[in-house]
Amino acid sequence: MTPFRTLVVSAALAFTSQSAMAQDLVSLEIGFLPILPDAQLFVTLEEGWMEDAGIKADLVQFQEGPAMVQALLAGQLDVAYFGIGPAMVARARGADIKVVASNVIEQISVVAIGDLAPYFEEGDAATAFERFAADHGRKPVISTFPRGSVPETVLQYWLLEGLKIDPSQVEIIAQGAAQVQQALLTGAVDGAAILEPVVSSVLAQDPDARVVAAGSELFPNQPGAVMAVREGVLAEHGTQIAALVAAHQRATDMLVNDPEAAAPLVAKYVGGGRMDPAIIRAAIERTGASFVADPNRIVEGTRVMRDFQAAQGTLSQPVDLEALFDLSVYDSVAGH
Repeated sequence: MTPFRTLVVSAALAFTSQSAMAQDLVSLEIGFLPILPDAQLFVTLEEGWMEDAGIKADLVQFQEGPAMVQALLAGQLDVAYFGIGPAMVARARGADIKVVASNVIEQISVVAIGDLAPYFEEGDAATAFERFAADHGRKPVISTFPRGSVPETVLQYWLLEGLKIDPSQVEIIAQGAAQVQQALLTGAVDGAAILEPVVSSVLAQDPDARVVAAGSELFPNQPGAVMAVREGVLAEHGTQIAALVAAHQRATDMLVNDPEAAAPLVAKYVGGGRMDPAIIRAAIERTGASFVADPNRIVEGTRVMRDFQAAQGTLSQPVDLEALFDLSVYDSVAGH
């Protein structure tokens, strides 16, 4: 066993026994988005497992992945919880980050509302947008996250590879999570490619809203949010990072197996803590199987996404996936 693997195995054991509490806490600047795919971070914080891992979290909240990319490129953030798309962009542009854990897979849904929804129930889904435009004299407007984000990439992939239609059949607008939800609830758009808990919130408030495609229908084995760590932090504080990954797996188990316990912890952060915990619980239950901590599960899906983004022009620089991922931390903690 290599010295580093010995280190992370020891760290996992230290976490389990909570002996890390005896260490001086290492202050790490942690960037995150207030979204459900970052739920493992929220559970880890609220359960006290961050301190148990020997880490004092200096939290920095962002509203979109591209802003986190800029922060990483500026030398800010030690740990980042964000989408695999922005993670690839950051690595390709020189950020010294390693993906050490996955958060979720197949977490995007396409929701249709108002006049658009019936077109997916009446006839072939591949012609729904075209038929809507013919009847209404305009393209349907679909909201999602900014270009290059995971939701936007998955939407483009579904249009091109799933429905096999020209994306120009729809008008895609870029918004943050709160803006997407507001646009859906006010009827300012016709649909969205978006994450939970926005999906569950919209379905609860709009009885005519429909999920017209989700998960593997959009992009099989799609990677989603991840935990990324700076290489220097990993080298200097490997014990704490290994313990954090162990906590990440523990939080994943809670999300999958005990959504009732996890929901109030997550609700403190998602949407600024203003969302009904019942909606958060419904969202966790709806997508429970998508919470996956093992980064090995997303390597091939990331390769497909990388190649697609390169073809789309949203990943203008090559990214070496072997350089992006460090699977050894999770593998050692999990006993692989």
